[in-house]
Amino acid sequence: MSSRILILIILLIGIDAYSYQWFKQLFPTQVLSLKIIANIVFWLGTLISIFLFVTYFTGASDKLPNQLLVYLRAFAFISYFAKFVSLPIMLIDDIRRGAGYVIKSISPTYAYNPSRSRFLSTLGAAVAGIPFFTLFYGMARNAYRYTTHKIKIPVKNLHPSLEGLRIVQISDIHSGSFTAVDPIRKSIDIVNKLKPDLLFFTGDLVNYKADEVEPYLDIFSQMKGKYGSFSIFGNHDYGDYAQWSTPQSKIDNLEKLKNHHKEIGWDLLLNRHQVVEINGQKISVIGVENFSASHRFSKYGNLANAYEGTPNDSLKLLLSHDPSHWDFEVTKQFQDIAVTCSGHTHGFQFGIEIPGYLKWSPSQYMYKEWAGLYQQNNQHLYVNRGFGFLGYPGRVGILPEITLIELTTA
Repeated sequence: MSSRILILIILLIGIDAYSYQWFKQLFPTQVLSLKIIANIVFWLGTLISIFLFVTYFTGASDKLPNQLLVYLRAFAFISYFAKFVSLPIMLIDDIRRGAGYVIKSISPTYAYNPSRSRFLSTLGAAVAGIPFFTLFYGMARNAYRYTTHKIKIPVKNLHPSLEGLRIVQISDIHSGSFTAVDPIRKSIDIVNKLKPDLLFFTGDLVNYKADEVEPYLDIFSQMKGKYGSFSIFGNHDYGDYAQWSTPQSKIDNLEKLKNHHKEIGWDLLLNRHQVVEINGQKISVIGVENFSASHRFSKYGNLANAYEGTPNDSLKLLLSHDPSHWDFEVTKQFQDIAVTCSGHTHGFQFGIEIPGYLKWSPSQYMYKEWAGLYQQNNQHLYVNRGFGFLGYPGRVGILPEITLIELTTA
């Protein structure tokens, strides 16, 4: 294990040493205080990264406050991301200098200047500075800036008594990442003011372990759907990404998380359905465990089992965490499921959305359906952008979402 730590540390220092060659030119030696501050900021990311690697591999990170770890990881990530995006410009400068050296060796009269380009160094700093300050802004301003998306979904043969049925969906809470409590309380007020007939939570209540949500159980229990609140598991809920002392401890953790769903007041649907009667009409709320079309994520879900026994004349609504499940199976084998609600992608927590003009995120290169409403024939999929955050404790362009879905007659 120590050799892995050493290799990582050497890699980090190598990246920083290379980046520092252009970085140090940006600050004149006569402004000593500015240069000192700049150097501290530059190398702080390295020191924090080394600290995080060492504490993780030694197990010491388990004893550190979660809030501290969240922000330390974020600073290290932002620091290195900024350096990586400027690497192409640094390489161009080194290629220019190398080419000049070769020409000088061939033609001694060539005026070779071995110093780095001031222009390219400044450009590299500017390119690095954009994500550096943008990502810090996303942490400070957008982590808990909840946005309500109001969507009307036309449903074929919807009974008139279900016209305007209100479904509030939240997804990907990731309670282990929270660094504040008050914004969470305010978000619950937003949910309740929407007066949901049905409340759906589409997975990832925690990051790794069930006890992450325990400080927030009383808060989430205040969310209520008039005719019921339903939930499912996401890929993070199974404890697959945590280290366990024994196989039984992982099983116990999952049982504890199931109990937490019950304490909140959610009807946890693990490959099963629940029939709800509203205004004399039957609604089958179907919930599957995590199922992904990608080999990178787990396939615990069994939609056939969850679907079996649903009344033929019922309106069928599906909760499935991973949106790739919709195109993989739902639209092919279960075409009477009118609406599927998913999450999982977070919209990558980064992107650009200008309604009616532009919708872009790196998430779209991984998922065909990654945020918002999608339709195939008479079936609809809504992908929630996520309530919480994972890894990077912020949002840029893709804000945390609370969704209000209103069903209308097609």
